[in-house]
Amino acid sequence: MKVWVNKPKCTGCAHCFDVCPVAVFQMKDRSGAEANADVAPEEQQWKGQSDPAVKAKWESVQDGHKHFADKYEDRSGGLSVAVSGDACILCQACLVECEGECITITDDNGQTYQSIYK
Repeated sequence: MKVWVNKPKCTGCAHCFDVCPVAVFQMKDRSGAEANADVAPEEQQWKGQSDPAVKAKWESVQDGHKHFADKYEDRSGGLSVAVSGDACILCQACLVECEGECITITDDNGQTYQSIYK
């Protein structure tokens, strides 16, 4: 299984981290060296700028999350990184919880699954 996060679309909500039963995701600081420690394609790696459409949609939402905060603290903020993609069991919990619709999973047969926020 290959799992990655499109970093510019990640809001830092930490829903994927919270719901994953096998700890595929870790939250990392946006400024840290580990922000791109998954198999995300080059164009989906963190380069210091959030996707403008995603940011416009979520930056003013008051739901208890620190959307787009640089650091992960108090259960939100930072970026999600799929550090253990091989552990994925394809339960798809992360795919329906991802606010930024930024998670991609490719199974061993090449089938691709994309997050769609519920």
